[in-house]
Amino acid sequence: MEFLPKNIDDYACSHTQNESPLLSELNRETWSKVLIPRMLSGHLQGRALSMFSKMIRPQAILEIGTYTGYSAICLSEGLRDDGKLYTIDINEELESMSSSYFEKAGIKDKVRQYVGNALEIVPTIKDNFDLVFIDADKENYSNYFDIVIDKMPIGGFIIADNVLWSGKVVEELKSNDSETKALIDYNTKIHQSNRVENLLLPVRDGLMICQKVK
Repeated sequence: MEFLPKNIDDYACSHTQNESPLLSELNRETWSKVLIPRMLSGHLQGRALSMFSKMIRPQAILEIGTYTGYSAICLSEGLRDDGKLYTIDINEELESMSSSYFEKAGIKDKVRQYVGNALEIVPTIKDNFDLVFIDADKENYSNYFDIVIDKMPIGGFIIADNVLWSGKVVEELKSNDSETKALIDYNTKIHQSNRVENLLLPVRDGLMICQKVK
């Protein structure tokens, strides 16, 4: 679902820094070879993630949901010189593709790539995270928040994708729609938490941005 009129969205994209040739290549390959390519962050959201990361200048980033690696490359643009990006995905079939693009992007040495269940993997990572990006199975968004919030310093940021879910979060909820219910619960949890300050941005499919304050 497009939340902005196409001409406004086109104008926003045309007045946003272009994606790099490498990201453009990854964008095209994802759309030509991978199922559900709309899961890719893409140009506008990718530049937003890059800018957030550059403003935060994180030492360590955690990404839950690698997909083909587009968002990880964007997030890595703000890493400190000795920083690390930890990225986790359940789908091992995409690991070689994302890994090859991390190498092309020159960030292979900064990336720690995991395949498996993030709820099991995150507690084993000894680092703390200045920036977390959640873009995985929607039913576990609240669980992901719970396992990362104590591994972040005061001032750390969590960004969660797809929180508007094509507008379904404001429509009548169907009894069997577990993903929409989980996202509604997540948005409510973040908004009511006294541990974070939050902003829901209607960029693409919605980004919930929160900063740890307690």
